[in-house]
Amino acid sequence: MAKLQPINLDTYQPLREVVCEALRDAIRKGILEPGERLMEVQLADELGISRTPVREAIRKLEQEGYVIMMPRRGTYVSDISTNDVKEIFEIRSALESLATGLAARRIEPDELETLQNLLVEIEGYIKKNDIEKIVETDIKFHGLLYQVSRNERLVNIINNLKEQLARFRTLSMSYPGRLQETLEEHSDMVEAIANGDVSAARDAAEHHMERAEKTLLKAMRKIRDKTKSGE
Repeated sequence: MAKLQPINLDTYQPLREVVCEALRDAIRKGILEPGERLMEVQLADELGISRTPVREAIRKLEQEGYVIMMPRRGTYVSDISTNDVKEIFEIRSALESLATGLAARRIEPDELETLQNLLVEIEGYIKKNDIEKIVETDIKFHGLLYQVSRNERLVNIINNLKEQLARFRTLSMSYPGRLQETLEEHSDMVEAIANGDVSAARDAAEHHMERAEKTLLKAMRKIRDKTKSGE
């Protein structure tokens, strides 16, 4: 039975990018599950395209950590271990701290206002318990935060690391109490940035990453315990 829907070919984006996003989204949503083998011919048939853009998309997804290509064995949706999460957050913590500290030095008044407005939006969505909108706005918040660091290489590295855990974003946000914690942590970061306090901004970012890591690990552990118990 086909898992994927044919993609829309009537788009301005390069086909390989459209295919990549379709596969990435399927992995994030669990349609393509960890450990599942990806067959180029089958994926191409389901998406209604040729194998070439599928092959190109898979290569990009490998770079992002979504799939693993194993010589003579094929391509599989990657799983993420608790050790992987710890390693990724260890690096992200340092880079997010750097980016937030740079933002405290370099942000413009209109950018600060936008960050503050995004916090207000997130708070509103939390009250409505609209997880999809919360995640969407959280992405915008962090994207702007990275942008105002004015360091393109730093932004690219952070985004690559974030992509490796993107499929777990909703899982983490949905963990009891995490939404309000996230809002408070974001508020601390924005306050430090607004004050131009580089040290406080970096500390707030590190604290945010520490809490995010702990929450994700607890959420992953909870799911795996349920799986083992057969619930």
